[in-house]
Amino acid sequence: MNPLALRKQLLIAESELNRAQLAEEWQTMGHGIRDLAHRAKSIGAWASSAALLVAGVTALRRSSPAPSVTRSTWFQKIQNGARVAWTIWSAFCACSQNQERQQSRSPFNARDSAAQNRST
Repeated sequence: MNPLALRKQLLIAESELNRAQLAEEWQTMGHGIRDLAHRAKSIGAWASSAALLVAGVTALRRSSPAPSVTRSTWFQKIQNGARVAWTIWSAFCACSQNQERQQSRSPFNARDSAAQNRST
């Protein structure tokens, strides 16, 4: 085999290796972007719940009603407080359930097990 043909085969082999490495890097970058998107959604859900909490606290600490409006009874205050607490509790439960569902569907769990299978 002449040196030029040998060099050509080496360049082709190197090109295939570079192509495979590039494909793996793209896949890793795609997983990183999906993870970032998942975290952004999670942070958004928590921010929404925090805003709901602040709105509830603000509603409970509102200034005294206008003189023309009759003053609410203690029972109505307890009822309103319970309604706000239930709304906040529902939002937090929905957040944690969504987070658990997303973690169970995460492509990273499958990727990690596939990587372990390849190494054995």
